Amino acid sequence: MPSIVSQSSFKTLQQFSPDYAPCTITKYESERTGMSVVVVDREGPKVNGFFTLATEIHDDSGAPHTLEHLCFMGSKTYPYKGVLDKLATRAYSTTNAWTATDHTAYTLDTAGWEGFAQILPIYLEHVIVPTLTDAGCYTEVHHVDGEGHDAGVVYSEMQGVQNTQGELMDLRAKRLLYPENVGFRYETGGMMEQLRVLTADRIRKFHRDMYQPKNLCLVIVGQVDHADLLHVLDEFEDSILDDIPPPDGAFKRPWVDSDPAPLLERSVVETVDFPEEDETSGEIAIMFFGPSCNDLLGASALNILLVYLAGSSASVLENTLVEKEQVASAVYYSIETRPRILVQFSLSSVAADRLKEVERRFFELLRETAANPLDMTYLKDCIARERRMIKNSAETSSNPFSEPIIYDFLFAERDGSRLKADLSNMKEFDILASWPEEKWQSLISSWMVDAYHVTILGKPSAILSKKLKSEEKARVEEQKRKLGPEGLKKLEQKLADAKAENDREIPKGLLEHFPVPSTKSIHFIETTTARSGAAKQLGRLDNIIQRLVDSDNAELPLFIHFEHVQSNFAQVSLIISTESVPIPLRPLLTIYLENMFTTPIERNGQRIEFEQVIKELEKDTVDYGISLGSAIGNPEVLVMRLSVEVEKYASAIQWIKELIWNGVFDLERLSSTTVRLLADIPEAKRSGSSMLDAVEEMVHSAPASIVRARSTLVNALYLKGVRHRLKNDSEAIINQLTEIRNKLFQFSNFRVAVVANIEKVAKPVSSWESFTVGLNTSKPLHPLEKRLSRISEAGRNPGKLAYMVPLPTIDSSFALSVAKGPSSLQDPRIPALMVALSYLDAVEGPMWVAVRGTGLAYGTSFTRHTDSGQISYSVYRSPNAFKAFQIGRSVVEGFVSGQTEFDALALEGAISSIVLSFANSQATIAAAAQMSFVRQVIRELPEDWNERMLEKVRAVETEEIRTVMKDIVLPVLTAATANLVVTCAPVLEEELVKGFQDMGFTPEVRSLASFQDDYGMGVPEGAGIEDEDDEMEEEDEEEDDLDDDDDESDDGRMGTSCT
Repeated sequence: MPSIVSQSSFKTLQQFSPDYAPCTITKYESERTGMSVVVVDREGPKVNGFFTLATEIHDDSGAPHTLEHLCFMGSKTYPYKGVLDKLATRAYSTTNAWTATDHTAYTLDTAGWEGFAQILPIYLEHVIVPTLTDAGCYTEVHHVDGEGHDAGVVYSEMQGVQNTQGELMDLRAKRLLYPENVGFRYETGGMMEQLRVLTADRIRKFHRDMYQPKNLCLVIVGQVDHADLLHVLDEFEDSILDDIPPPDGAFKRPWVDSDPAPLLERSVVETVDFPEEDETSGEIAIMFFGPSCNDLLGASALNILLVYLAGSSASVLENTLVEKEQVASAVYYSIETRPRILVQFSLSSVAADRLKEVERRFFELLRETAANPLDMTYLKDCIARERRMIKNSAETSSNPFSEPIIYDFLFAERDGSRLKADLSNMKEFDILASWPEEKWQSLISSWMVDAYHVTILGKPSAILSKKLKSEEKARVEEQKRKLGPEGLKKLEQKLADAKAENDREIPKGLLEHFPVPSTKSIHFIETTTARSGAAKQLGRLDNIIQRLVDSDNAELPLFIHFEHVQSNFAQVSLIISTESVPIPLRPLLTIYLENMFTTPIERNGQRIEFEQVIKELEKDTVDYGISLGSAIGNPEVLVMRLSVEVEKYASAIQWIKELIWNGVFDLERLSSTTVRLLADIPEAKRSGSSMLDAVEEMVHSAPASIVRARSTLVNALYLKGVRHRLKNDSEAIINQLTEIRNKLFQFSNFRVAVVANIEKVAKPVSSWESFTVGLNTSKPLHPLEKRLSRISEAGRNPGKLAYMVPLPTIDSSFALSVAKGPSSLQDPRIPALMVALSYLDAVEGPMWVAVRGTGLAYGTSFTRHTDSGQISYSVYRSPNAFKAFQIGRSVVEGFVSGQTEFDALALEGAISSIVLSFANSQATIAAAAQMSFVRQVIRELPEDWNERMLEKVRAVETEEIRTVMKDIVLPVLTAATANLVVTCAPVLEEELVKGFQDMGFTPEVRSLASFQDDYGMGVPEGAGIEDEDDEMEEEDEEEDDLDDDDDESDDGRMGTSCT
């Protein structure tokens, strides 16, 4: 337990250790300024900070959101744009921020305490005493450029989301839920029309009102030196006392001292149109008010009810509406923690002409549930599982407790008494487990069935899409006309002057006096490896855990890799080679994997329906799933994973065996899954960035690739063929699924990874004996697939290919280029390449300044793909991806030619960022164990690879960086050596084609549909293949799957933001 420092002006309000989590929580409060500090002490290499201010506003001006950006433009002592991020980079840190409706949080993500303590006071000064200049507000919030277009970082961000389905539905819901005197009614991100008239003085006033130390809570998670922390904070307070309002002055606490939101007086159902050219499916959002957020028991009961109602495919809403009636692709819930909790149910991919009918059906189900007997066994299992999940999260989450601490600061007593009462233990679950059925039924009735609610029916509208675009075009044209040539010229000069003021050079001396901290305070988590069976071929180990493993039937030939950690849980993973699955069947893995945990099983001659399977699984586990192996660095293998309490280790093994071999290929389940997956495809195709990645995958991966075989552009055709065959020749599909099972689940395809406290595991090896019964254990282990072996000819030899894919659903452009890169982490060029990419991609680094800083894109990044021997450059959300690409190339050319010198201080920062990336990869017990497995088994690297690589990175010379930029980085920006994919708004197509042609590319304009591949499924005509010229998937035959008996029609978030 940390010592308490008495000399500080910060007094200790609370200190306690939750009885279910390996941490200590301490709350301090400053007697001078009222600033709150909550520290969650836990082991690990990372220290994370969440500097949170309660922010309340009663308009849509966006002032809270603007500050999230403007605070990074400089502070009283450091009045330079970008200086905070340059200094943070040197301190093994990254910064970010988000704006929510009720608070703004600034984040600091650091490797080790020393770096955190070094950057902390500088960061806090940027928050409390920022410069907030007119020039900063002009460029970052809103301005009109020399061509008459509205711009600004905040404005552009909101322009990208204001007219989306989610934002339009959310805004209308806010207006219906809350009256004008309640802050939750408003869009804190800012509406475009209000951002255009927002003044710097209004922003400064909001800052002065809200950004006071007494309204600030520092939430810090990690291994913290408390004495050093309080010393740093005392000195920080000394430095700001003359710049803040009097600490003892009157202050209206946001939300707590404001008028409370009244309860709804009636239920409201409204239709909200959103712009979308594909008018087949919409969304439903249904909102209720719940209990007070300070009512722990009530809030916990609500959460359990939501899990019971919509937590899995076995829950009543999901099971009925999605699995059986197939009127939505998903039913999910969310909770907004507010003085009175707001609950939202969302139903996705609902047929647009059935929105009202499905909403009515939702409430019918709720009424039936409340009126009929509940499954109390399942409900109590939900309570027990929630308790297990909280306990597991305390071990595995990188930031346990940060969210409840933030909301305690916002809405509860400032003395921390509620915090201690809520987080010390989990006794509330004992109380909930004792409640009778009638109590739960009454809560469903009072909170949902009989409660007033707000429903928003989100309806797609092609007409609105055209209307919004034409209105915006007319507005801008009128703006240009009013300004005239002279006015535009003045605005161009005003913008240039503002940029010049913002971009004043940071004095080198300021950066030089900020040393790179020692790495001694970065405490990496240690794990101990043991091996059994075929895993011993990687080398024999000698440690206490290995000896323990050897003592338990060490002759079992199954490949088992153990990672010993201090944990109450066991994570059991089966890694499965996919090479034996025939290529034409690999797209069918989409359905096979989706059905793995939601299909009936045969047990002792009896059929267990899938709902019961899910209930039993949830009773025994904390988490389960099967997916591609991307998380372990090899997406061409499959990973089946179950997390259980360590006492249920043997149960996890039994579940794996039962699910693999006893699953029933049930026609109804297969049909339901296929329809649901198809319903989600149109929404997936609306995303410019997702489709950029999908097209790139189709171009650069061979048909053998599991990633390609499961992509949206394969599913779009293949799943229609599956649906057709399930109706007309279901036996053929079932036979193919059986073949996949027989090919996949062979002993020679299996590797097992176990992460647990092995000293607590009974029979760590021999528990697997039953799993291997009946398997041919004599065959040698198949080598794991390499991503490199499954890329296409275009992927192996990139150059000259360029595709332009217009999408009518987006207003901007995205680009991705791919070239050859190192294919091994042992490649001697890797250290220099790591430094080069870290240097180029740094926040406020060369690419940031050249591209994001000039408004050419929201972001760019270089990525090395060692598994496929490639390097890529991406441009994210750009008004003109060609310009962002072109300036990126010129930046790299400057370094290659020597015209641009490398900044020695920035190079130090690049190396510090690499140190941070190593800490990020093993921030928790589970992550550290997984990285150990990946290093040894997937990448086959020596034990000290991390340490040796960091030594090599620190020894990299400038000329080595220049060389890899010339030989590896520049080629990804060069037509002769790179392939290019661009997705864009149709209006940008012509300009982008011409621009990339001028760079030597030969862009081919192709529809999204032209990249689709059915893997020989041969979908019969009329089974739903779209017109080749139509980019968007049309679900014209949806009525084949849904009975439409309702012809009625009706005309009538601030999310997170990044700096």
